[in-house]
Amino acid sequence: MTIKIKNYIGRLLFYFVVTFIILYCVLPFVWQVLTSFKYDRDISKIPPLVPKIMTLDHYKNVFGFNNFNLYVRNSIVVSVATTFISLLIGSFCSYALARLRFRGKNTILGFTLAASMFPQIAIVSSLYLFFRQLKLINTVFPMIISYLIFTLPLSIWILTSFFKTIPVSVEEAAYIDGCTRFQMYSRILLPLAAPGIFTCGILVFIMAWNEFLFALTFTTSPASQTIPVGIAFFPQMYYVPWGDLAAATVVVTIPLIALVFIFQRKIIYGLTAGAVKE
Repeated sequence: MTIKIKNYIGRLLFYFVVTFIILYCVLPFVWQVLTSFKYDRDISKIPPLVPKIMTLDHYKNVFGFNNFNLYVRNSIVVSVATTFISLLIGSFCSYALARLRFRGKNTILGFTLAASMFPQIAIVSSLYLFFRQLKLINTVFPMIISYLIFTLPLSIWILTSFFKTIPVSVEEAAYIDGCTRFQMYSRILLPLAAPGIFTCGILVFIMAWNEFLFALTFTTSPASQTIPVGIAFFPQMYYVPWGDLAAATVVVTIPLIALVFIFQRKIIYGLTAGAVKE
């Protein structure tokens, strides 16, 4: 009887913790959604209950804002370019680290992880001076190049673990059939590693889409600013349009949430690949 009571209490505690974590993560976004449908006079009311009268004015203001389309376009260009370059370079590096035999592989992986741990604020000033010398400020190129500092190590770590899960016998069979090293990589390993590459691509895309500090530092005009920077400039001198901010946040977050929900199985599979040896 005592054991059953302990098991019941353990399950109850587990479900309580899980529920608390879910609410902790979900409630801020729910609050933003409710705020985006409220009139300005109702936004400051506590608790943030569902408004009796809803409005779409905030969404009209966001989509009616001329620069918002520019922000979306720039974010798409920067995120897609960063994802493509990270996967291209990261897949080559990961294949070499997973398959080729040479000294210092673990050291390289360690330095790769260390590079991603540097705080952005510690390197942003030197990067700004570098890009200013190249006259690239107020273009999308500084953002794409600087984002690789953090997205490339992530790609290398994920893809290296994934390439290690592919049996070496597959490559040996291809080698016997006359494939070169590049043909084995491009025609055999890449298709087999597609789930890991897809997972890595989604994570890199989300990182690039949400990045703020570099985008704020390297751009000063709406023609090159991304969505996070554009939303940050919504507030005016004497007025903060909380409803418009909430609506813009919802608009740019929903596609990411939908992307994760649609491909959550592939994401989980890609992240856990290599965690357990068969």
